[in-house]
Amino acid sequence: MNILLIIADSLRADHLSCYGYRRDTSPHLEALARQGSLFEQMLTPAIPTQPSFTTLYTGQHCLTHGIVSHGGDAVLSPDSPWLPEELQRAGFLTAAVDNLYAMRPWYARGFEFYIDPTHRATNRLDASAELINQRAIPWLRAHAHDRFFLVVHYWDTHTAYNPPARLRHRYYPGDPTHERFHSLDQMPQAPLGEIWANRWLRSFSQRFFGGRPIRDAEYVVALYDAAIRYVDECIGSLLSALEDTGTADDTLVIATADHGEIMYEHGIFFDHHGLYDANLRVPFIVRWPGRVAPGTRQAGLAQTTSLAPTLLAIARAPIPAAMEGESLLPALLGEPGWQEAERLIAAECTWQAKWCLRRDGRKLIRARGPDLYGRPERELYHLAADPGETLNLADQQPELAAAMEAELEGWIARRLAELGLAQDPLVAQGITLGKRWREEREKAS
Repeated sequence: MNILLIIADSLRADHLSCYGYRRDTSPHLEALARQGSLFEQMLTPAIPTQPSFTTLYTGQHCLTHGIVSHGGDAVLSPDSPWLPEELQRAGFLTAAVDNLYAMRPWYARGFEFYIDPTHRATNRLDASAELINQRAIPWLRAHAHDRFFLVVHYWDTHTAYNPPARLRHRYYPGDPTHERFHSLDQMPQAPLGEIWANRWLRSFSQRFFGGRPIRDAEYVVALYDAAIRYVDECIGSLLSALEDTGTADDTLVIATADHGEIMYEHGIFFDHHGLYDANLRVPFIVRWPGRVAPGTRQAGLAQTTSLAPTLLAIARAPIPAAMEGESLLPALLGEPGWQEAERLIAAECTWQAKWCLRRDGRKLIRARGPDLYGRPERELYHLAADPGETLNLADQQPELAAAMEAELEGWIARRLAELGLAQDPLVAQGITLGKRWREEREKAS
């Protein structure tokens, strides 16, 4: 059996047509879901990329593996469990078409082949999905009859969204520069907003709209959706190449993401910070011909810590005791033995230092200090009634907020004691990119 793991960066689940989105963004992923199983509530306990990818490969919560921020000073212990290494020990030929090792060297651990199409590029986010496929598909054809584990990481759904010209106006045929639009007025004042406004959107304005400023945030949302459509097309090409090798029936395919993406909700513009479900909820689709029943959907709460132990269980390889995630294999096979997670505890420490507890359809977000948006230290949301997390109920329901906070703080305290840590790493390490942005703003003023 082979394993093909497809990861689209910054891909939020609710912008995929197979998750009920209003636009036809993902026909190939929808077809993949019809052939296999789709998890409706897969969430990541760590954002953004470096914490989330480390969680995917270690099967551990970020508090355990210690990588809580993007661009921080913490390093991953060489003793941490690592999925590619475990599969390599189990006899798989391991390969990745990716460039994360340029950020952190541990992302290359366990890969016999690490193919970086952006090695000579000045901007490593400029790896188009077609360029990724130009490296992944020849490798796939050359090694189709080996027992392989191949990771393919697409970047096009990460800011700045720049789909091909043929897709650029697919979801927005109008004029986003009209003076009646004001949804981007506050963007330059937000973290990253000044960069996006002065570089990315100004470039689009000059190239496509005669220099007139882009005013409608929905135009940018449409660009994101078009980027999803483009990645979906390239996933279709990758899966077609797999079919051509004659090994598709013997290959497990998983399509997922490291985290989601905020469009312009919560005052956050086109990035992946904020412990809201738009960031935490990711797609998770599994096709395993002959083993996973086609067209099945899993409604229970699951976490991306389960990816590594699930793949090891499928490969009949030992699961390291240090992995904390629960194997999803029983759920995939329709057998008893898997229960949905009772709760999700998630953290971020890149633009904001915050924890959240999500359980029983409610979410508490607890800040470790003032954030860059001036939000309160506590946020409480009723997800069923308010899926967009727009109405903070912390003051209206203080008893519930206090109970959830006590549960969250109790869990953190226990884990710190078990790990021998003297201090919450969000406090000890502090925010990274947000700190730099704040310091630059202070210098400029």
